[in-house]
Amino acid sequence: MAGNLLEVRNLKKYYSVKSGFLNKDCRSVKAVDGINLSVKQGEILGIVGESGCGKSTLGRSILRLIEPTSGEVIFEGTNICGLKKEEMRLKRREMQIVFQDPGASLNPRLTVGEIIGEPLEVFHICEGKEKEERIYKLMDLVGINRAYINRFPHEFSGGQRQRLGIARALAVNPKLIICDEPVSALDVSVRSQVLNLLKDLHKERNLTYIFISHDLSVVEYLCDKVAVMYLGRIMEYAGKRELYGKPLHPYTKALLSAIPVPDIHAKRDEVILQGELPSPLNPPTGCLFSTRCPMATDQCRQSRPELTEITGDDGTKRSVACFLYQ
Repeated sequence: MAGNLLEVRNLKKYYSVKSGFLNKDCRSVKAVDGINLSVKQGEILGIVGESGCGKSTLGRSILRLIEPTSGEVIFEGTNICGLKKEEMRLKRREMQIVFQDPGASLNPRLTVGEIIGEPLEVFHICEGKEKEERIYKLMDLVGINRAYINRFPHEFSGGQRQRLGIARALAVNPKLIICDEPVSALDVSVRSQVLNLLKDLHKERNLTYIFISHDLSVVEYLCDKVAVMYLGRIMEYAGKRELYGKPLHPYTKALLSAIPVPDIHAKRDEVILQGELPSPLNPPTGCLFSTRCPMATDQCRQSRPELTEITGDDGTKRSVACFLYQ
């Protein structure tokens, strides 16, 4: 693998919420709060966590589909947060996204050929016969019959529509694709087909993915590294083998213990979290997880641990935001 294709430095996205008489009481929802991570060329980074933890906001902030409040997104050595509108438009050719709901992300008035061909026109890549041939090749690549080129999105199943979304993302030969829960709305059999397609395309084209999901078994199958998010911050960041083999953060342990296993008689240590996810408008004072953590101490309730890199007994490095390991 080469060097880092993408580096995210102290990225934040805050939303202002006004309330009270004449909307004078203004507070902030910290959807993404100081995220740091890096992705190498050809690597697959998984981002996991409960619903509402900021996974999708992080993915869209990286692409500037949502403008970050502050921080840096370094893509191939360039801070894209400082690019002007036209410069950012050209950079989008190398950074694409596959959305969670293919039905909502595809224009219902365009045919398959028009949907896949639109990026080719926008970036002036090809036209005429060359464009038509490229559309057919992309349809073959994702397993859509060439005879369906004039069909509309509503004529396809959910899995076929997601394949169409992947073909559209691949049309401009991007280097980075952010997959925002691309299989969460699909049936199990269709889900495996789309995952295998993503894995095959990764090998064939040396693509780099940021794969956002709440399904940890899917992340284990596909990803190389995993970042665990909670209330807008990363709790643990490690290689897949290290994280699934020996999770450190109590939140990570709770998430992994919730993965269903085929053998109902198998014995394992289940971690059942107590209480509800705190309101993003009123997060805990100390560690964000302290209100639900079975191992929380007074220090956890008063101070917030930073994400700190540690070295395991086997020499592998990981990062964890927990006083137990600092």
